[in-house]
Amino acid sequence: MFDGIYVQNYIISMKKILFKKFIKDTLKLFITMVFVLGLIVWVIQAVNFLDFVTEDGHSFYVYFLYSTLNFPKIIHRILPFVFFISLFYQIIKYETKNELVIFWSNGVKKIQFINVVIFYSILMTFFQIFLGSIVSPISQNEARSYIRNSNVDFFPSLIKEGKFIDTVSNLTIFIESKSKTGKYKNIFLKDLLNKKNEPEKFQVIYANSGILINDNGSKFFELYNGEMINKENNKITKFSFEKINFNLAKYVSKSTGYPKIQEVPSYDLSNCLYLDYKKRINEFVAEYLQCKQESIKDIKTEFLKRFYKPVYLPLIALMCCLLILKSKESDSYNKFKIFLFVIIFFIIVISEISLRFSASGNTATLFFVLLPILTFLLFYISLIAKGKL
Repeated sequence: MFDGIYVQNYIISMKKILFKKFIKDTLKLFITMVFVLGLIVWVIQAVNFLDFVTEDGHSFYVYFLYSTLNFPKIIHRILPFVFFISLFYQIIKYETKNELVIFWSNGVKKIQFINVVIFYSILMTFFQIFLGSIVSPISQNEARSYIRNSNVDFFPSLIKEGKFIDTVSNLTIFIESKSKTGKYKNIFLKDLLNKKNEPEKFQVIYANSGILINDNGSKFFELYNGEMINKENNKITKFSFEKINFNLAKYVSKSTGYPKIQEVPSYDLSNCLYLDYKKRINEFVAEYLQCKQESIKDIKTEFLKRFYKPVYLPLIALMCCLLILKSKESDSYNKFKIFLFVIIFFIIVISEISLRFSASGNTATLFFVLLPILTFLLFYISLIAKGKL
């Protein structure tokens, strides 16, 4: 009797060790791939963000913070693909090294193996929901705040000889030439002074020369020998000057400063959708979210991306587990691997495509919601019914 209990405890202990090792190896590979692939995507994206410096005039400090804070968004986007590759590769590796045989010889049934992998995928699903609904929006909004609060720091890099520059809002600059000492010649400035829905009001300045001065963070043009033309209330005034200072501190870049939908907190998205359901959408306008009928489609799509798209992970896990149904000794094993890889990749593509159309109507939403659940149940139940596990 005691020997039977001992053997039973030994088998249970071995199963725990085997599953712990498999999950640990898979998780280690997953984390490595996430950071390596994420870093590659981040570098490529960071190169594109250089426009903030070269064209929009923000400092390298703002550029670095903005690029870094976009990293959680990258992880969230690539997570399903990395999860698929790491799990698919790990199962093949265990089969190739005959490590799966150890599972079966220690009394592990294939259905038990699949259930453990599915449980692992469910934990990964919650992690992606947490990443997409909390971490990513907060980090993206924080990144956008640096753009909103940033003055144009690199005016010298924006100014190009012989070109009209309108990178900053309400200001057009033209410089004919620039000397090696930093002195500009034949400077043209047009400053739009009117606000929205006001009569046209502007100021035009021409100067023979000038220099750009940065005095304790205050930037201004010191202009020499020129004319200033003002238009206000349909009256034009004009006068000449020998020297004036043109303040640049009030000007900001044309970079988008307001939060995009993917940067809005999930709480506000859910409030907007709830009011849309109650037909009271115009009652709610958040500080950074215009909850209007024309934007409700994008809000629904973003909500589904954060909270429901990760549900595809258990389906991906189940499909990867189909690899254990065939032995590497089988003649069709390699073809089966390729076929399964294509099918799972196709599922990921379908999840992306269907997400884009998920808010276009009730049918599209229903398709997006039911596809992973019904497909998962179809495969899981059919495998049990056929006695393959």
